[in-house]
Amino acid sequence: MGIKESSKKKFKRFVMWACLLLVILLILVSVYGAFIGAERAQKFVNTPALAVYWFAFILILAVGLVLFRRLVRVTGLLLIHVGGILVIAGALWGSEAGHKLQSRLFGIEKIRTGQMVIYEGESENHVLLEQGQTPKELPFSIQLNDFRLEHYKPAYLLVETRGGQSWKVPVEVGVEFSLGDDFGTVTIKRAFENFKIRIEGQERKIADEPQSGYNPALEVEIRQPNGEAASRYVFERFGGHANPEDEFLLRYERVISDYISELEIIKDGKVAAAKNIEVNHPLYFGGYHFYQNSYDAENGQYTVLMVVSDTGLGLVYAGYVMLCAGVFWHLWVRGVFARRKLKDK
Repeated sequence: MGIKESSKKKFKRFVMWACLLLVILLILVSVYGAFIGAERAQKFVNTPALAVYWFAFILILAVGLVLFRRLVRVTGLLLIHVGGILVIAGALWGSEAGHKLQSRLFGIEKIRTGQMVIYEGESENHVLLEQGQTPKELPFSIQLNDFRLEHYKPAYLLVETRGGQSWKVPVEVGVEFSLGDDFGTVTIKRAFENFKIRIEGQERKIADEPQSGYNPALEVEIRQPNGEAASRYVFERFGGHANPEDEFLLRYERVISDYISELEIIKDGKVAAAKNIEVNHPLYFGGYHFYQNSYDAENGQYTVLMVVSDTGLGLVYAGYVMLCAGVFWHLWVRGVFARRKLKDK
């Protein structure tokens, strides 16, 4: 009997030290992953060595529940312990190896992560995977009805002389801005979202056609102190281009605050869901999250979505809820009940 008790104590001690070592390794792996970048970190955590580590972590936590009965009797500790197991299990199930295992055992074919490029007015169901891999198809299509950029206000016209003097003029159409007695004034006559020049016969017509492209510009009038006025066009995407004889260098600057894609999910020929997505506000449908990832910086006519499978996410969320509930119960609720019992006595 004494030998068995001694062996049991040694095994408990081993489990405790193994768990502590795994926690320390987790901290080191997290620090390492933070320094190598997101892409390399993702590949690193999906290596076979890390898979063995996560399985070992789950096994040690599960064994702890059996060996240390207090973990089961104390509600807060039980919630914390089980929550940790669920978080790790959910992460494993949603990993690349987890998706392959689901495919092999259950025939579940899901795309773990990828990207979609969708043009305005068109629909797409192909997901681009890592370089060299064949694109995969979703069982539904995503249609991009509209893509738009939003900017912080006000935007600015930057005016700089060849002598180094400069002004930052807020873009307010029709408002005259003084450049001082030596340089006159500047007035923004028009603001364009998509500047276009059309030649009709002998006439040159300037128009704003925001529905057919993306070429932000300003029509600027510079009036010299002697009263002479000249018009200039300043383009956001082609800043700094000026005639060598021009006295001023003009730049049009706007800071992007958000980019938004108006999406519809088309399934069996019908609209199954719709949402305007933006950064950190994805669309969820069919077991996937669709995040706003990038866009057409040249013409603003297509969006790039990040596609992420939700496999294992439910377990992870449940685990975090249990972890938080367990900490709350152990540090606060348990004390409240203990004080009430003392008062009752």
